[in-house]
Amino acid sequence: MISDKENSVDPTVQTIVEMFPEDFLRNTARETGVVERERKIDVVILFWVTTLGFGVRFLSAIRGLKRKYEEKAKTTLSISSFYDRFTPEMVDFLRKCVLHAIEFQAQQTGRVLDDKLKRFNDLVIQDSTIIRLHESLAKIWPAARTKKIAAGVKVSCIVSAVADSPKSVRIYPERTSEAKILRLGPWLRDRILLIDLGYFKYLFFDRIDGYGGYFVSRLKGNANPLIVGVNRKCRGNSVDVVGKKLRDVLPRLKREILDVEVEVEFKRRKYKGKQSTVKRRFRMVCAFNSESGKYHTYLTNIRVDILSAEEIALLYGARWEIELIFKELKSHYRMDQIQSANPDIVKCLIWVAILTLMCSRRILRLIRNANPENANRYTHLRWAKVFTEQADRLLTEVLECMGLKLDMLTIYDIYLGQGCDPNVERERLMERWVS
Repeated sequence: MISDKENSVDPTVQTIVEMFPEDFLRNTARETGVVERERKIDVVILFWVTTLGFGVRFLSAIRGLKRKYEEKAKTTLSISSFYDRFTPEMVDFLRKCVLHAIEFQAQQTGRVLDDKLKRFNDLVIQDSTIIRLHESLAKIWPAARTKKIAAGVKVSCIVSAVADSPKSVRIYPERTSEAKILRLGPWLRDRILLIDLGYFKYLFFDRIDGYGGYFVSRLKGNANPLIVGVNRKCRGNSVDVVGKKLRDVLPRLKREILDVEVEVEFKRRKYKGKQSTVKRRFRMVCAFNSESGKYHTYLTNIRVDILSAEEIALLYGARWEIELIFKELKSHYRMDQIQSANPDIVKCLIWVAILTLMCSRRILRLIRNANPENANRYTHLRWAKVFTEQADRLLTEVLECMGLKLDMLTIYDIYLGQGCDPNVERERLMERWVS
């Protein structure tokens, strides 16, 4: 008699197969033209071999992917026929799989924002990273700020703290300015956007506020707004700051925190041939950093009664979360190790790295939910290491998920045990803000 455990599907397998069911993969492949008639190539096997193969480093080249595909599909292919699968249609297929995964994750129960942030729908972080490519692609994707022949693309991400995964991913030529990458809209309502200095623009802040959204940004070094009000008064003979420019005040400050209202001036976009100059008020927080001996200055539209000046500074520190995602993509999922000179293969493998990340985060959510008291100890980079170590086994289980296994929960148990950081006291970036 076969036990229930033997009949069951590993929870880690089930959770990612639910995100990418076979019907979805086959239908999307047909819609995008990846396959017209399935002959030697099975798109479902190809999808999982690339996502759980190349993306986790145990297959280092297209030839390795081909061999793994042949092993799992029990067939043989010429290298040219396998290469020929990496087409613009395959790029579109993988991109749509990423979009599907993002939507799927957004519909699941995510992490919970801290009580301080409970009035907001989400905390999102915007940034981009450069992927250096084979120099033969320099004519298609020329690198920026270099005298050498080099090629590169810019991968832009918006990361959701609640979903704990990307909310949006786009690929641009490296020379695309950050101003053209940031896409603002009604989706920002009741969300906090943490912005890198590369996106600093008063016009953007005005538009975010207009959409009912919130932002926190570092202040550019050359910005010199006029101080028009004080949110926190200091005792004693403090410097009078109202009516003065920031750069005139900072050298004379002795306090650890300066929390003020500032007025900035900027030009809006042209409308019917006319361009208006606008003045806006924002909140500015200057927090003294004892290590650097300098003030870190932030601009925001979050009111004083919602977050204190100290909390604004701490919240911006959570922006480092997106840097960890880029590190995870590059260090564990091979996003910056694409050596191909074929632009379609390059784009395919970038999307594959994102898909690997989405699968990893999907399983991480499962494991955290299974061990809620230690959820924050399943840190992203430690988790990525454990995930990649077990990816080959996971691939086998995914492709055989309808079969019977004697040790079906082994992978689940490994993830549950090894993914948890043993350091109980270590601080985690998002621990203060989400649970």
